[in-house]
Order: sequence, then structure tokens, then C-alpha cells
Amino acid sequence: MKPSVSDHIARIVPYPAGKPIEELEREYGICGSIKLASNENPLGPSPKATQAIVSAMSKLNRYPDGSGFYLRKKLAEKHGLPFESILLGNGSNEIIELVIRAFMAPGDEVMMPSPSFLLYQLVVQWMGGRPVAIPLREDLGIDLDKMAQAVSAKTKVIFLTNPNNPTGKVIARADFEAFLQKIPQSVAVVLDEAYIEFSTNPDTPRGFDYIGAKGPTVIVLRTFSKAYGLAGLRIGFGAMDPEVAGFLNRVRQPFNTNSLAQAAAVGALDDDEFLSLTQQTTWNGLEFLYKEIEKMGLAYVPSEANFFLIEVPCQARELFEAMLRRGVIIRSMASYGMERFIRISAGLPEENMRFIEALRQALAQIGQIDSSREGEPPVPGRRVPSGAKSR
Repeated sequence: MKPSVSDHIARIVPYPAGKPIEELEREYGICGSIKLASNENPLGPSPKATQAIVSAMSKLNRYPDGSGFYLRKKLAEKHGLPFESILLGNGSNEIIELVIRAFMAPGDEVMMPSPSFLLYQLVVQWMGGRPVAIPLREDLGIDLDKMAQAVSAKTKVIFLTNPNNPTGKVIARADFEAFLQKIPQSVAVVLDEAYIEFSTNPDTPRGFDYIGAKGPTVIVLRTFSKAYGLAGLRIGFGAMDPEVAGFLNRVRQPFNTNSLAQAAAVGALDDDEFLSLTQQTTWNGLEFLYKEIEKMGLAYVPSEANFFLIEVPCQARELFEAMLRRGVIIRSMASYGMERFIRISAGLPEENMRFIEALRQALAQIGQIDSSREGEPPVPGRRVPSGAKSR
């Protein structure tokens, strides 16, 4: 006898995590690889975070602070929020799960843009809900109008990623505020701001401004994985109305964030110099990569995050494999339904240069680019046009 599995579990396609460097080098017998696939911080962790970890290691025999008092206090002070509004998570991923667990019953609907972060749909499926995916607009922006029109009596939660992953596009403040006016108060609107530190657009709404405001409940997600380089520790937080935080606390594990992660996050919040260096490294890297991609005659999507999309003249999976053999890990967007797009994050200058060279070689090998044309006048400003689809 085998244990029976519910149909809604059996139908799930697991999340396609990025390939670790160690796995690539073991599989292909190479060394010195680089990874630009998972939107990680190329500078490493915040130095103040690592110092805080060393100081906290002597207390590993004790359970972590289940309330996360010092980190929540620091976050509340930094962002001008009530202490009771802050909820810690094992990465912001866990808070996505807590929101669904608290507010959705089997058979209810949860709405998200498509493509966007794949975990939204997966968590809804785990818990027997119905994910409602709304396609992006022709310009690859989130279609707030269609999302508002699709709300039904069964809609419990709406996820919005700002900047969106994988496009790097942001929502305009006026559009977001008009959207909130159309949404019933019974629906929770989750604004996932995992990449907000990289946005330079002054018209980008900041979720903290809408907590406790009239209208639907707004829940803001933030993470220390990207801008602060703590992806390996899995630490994030949510900000929301204190009553909503109380509901989520009812369904979370008692010790859901570990001692080292809490200490590191407290240290990272004091490391303004590292945050500034991360932002500048990212912005400089994107500018360099855009110019080099234009020289190759390829189209791309300008981004407000630390990654961007490139449209390629072949199957993304084929290019992904060709780049792996050159020790460069990128992300194929095939799992997002974008068969001719890859996504890369901005790395260190030397990593960005290596990516460009490997891309030229891989496309030449596949027969999609003539590497001998290097040095010809670049294609000026070629970007993915409005309405672009994967071919």
C-alpha cells in the first residue's frame, strides 16, 4: 500500500530553483563558475551582518527569540511603523504561506499577475485553493484593471510584485491607488517588495505608506536576501495592520526564524554603506549590460530591480545549457512561459564581462550570432517593444 496523495498535490509542478555553483562544477567538471541566475547579491553578505553572526554564535545552545524582539524593534524604528505591525519570516517566502494559510480556505481564489513569482501559485495549490493568474499587459506591466475586474466573491488575496519578477517593471503610484479603490475590503492585497531597494523610479509606490489606510488590507513583504546579501540565512519580514499580524502569528511556527538570521538582519540594518555600494554596483552593472546587449542586436526589458530580461534568438533552455558549459549560470524563462527569454542579475564588473563574452560564444555556437561582427556600430536602444511575445 502506498500513501494516497490529494489530486491538488499530485498536479503541482515543483518550483524550479536555480542551479547551485557547486552542482554545476560537479556535474560538468569545471571550476571558477559564476552565477547570475537567482538575483543574489554579488558582493556577498553585509560585513556588519557577518560580525553580528560571530557575536551570536556562542548562544546557539539556546532557542531563538520567538518574538524576534530586537529585529522587529529595529525595523519599526527604521520604517516608522508600529512594533506590532512587524512579522518575521523564514524569508519573505514563509510570510506568503502564512497569508494563504490565514485567509484562504480550500476552494477560495487567490489572484496574481502572470508571469510573476511562481511561489504564489504553488502555495495556493498546496492548500487547495484556486490560483487566478492575470496575464501582463502588452508592455509587460501588471494589468491592474483586469485584475480588479476579475475579483469575485471567492477572491481572498491578491499578490502584486513591485518591481515584478521576472520583468523588473514597477507599478505607478496613481495606478496602485486607483486599484485599491476598486478592491473590496474583504480582500487582502499583498505588495511584495523584495527588490524595492533597487528601484530609482520616484513614482513607485512604497507599501508602508498604505498600511492601516482606508480600503482593503495591504500587507507588505520585504527580504534581506537581495540588497543585504543574506539569502542563505532565510530572513524576511512583513508589515501590516497589527490585527492582521495577529492572525498570521496564530498560524506560524513558534521559532520560525533562527538566532543567527535575526542577529545578522539587525546588523545589516546598520550597514548603510554596504546597502549603498550594493545599489551602485547593481545600477552600474545594468548600465554596462544594457549597452553590451544593444551592441549584439538583442532586445531587453529595462528593469527597476537587480535583474533584467533578454530576448534571445533561440530556445532559452538551449542557451541555458550552452552557458552552463562555459561556467555561467543564467535563468531560462521557459518555466514562466517565456520560451525565448533569459533572465540575468547584475554581477560584479568582471562577472558581467564574462557573461557577455560567454553569451557571444554560446550564440555563435548555436548559430544565432556572427561573432566576427563585433566592433560594428551597435543597434541603438533596442529594447523589447510593446506587445513583444516569445517567438
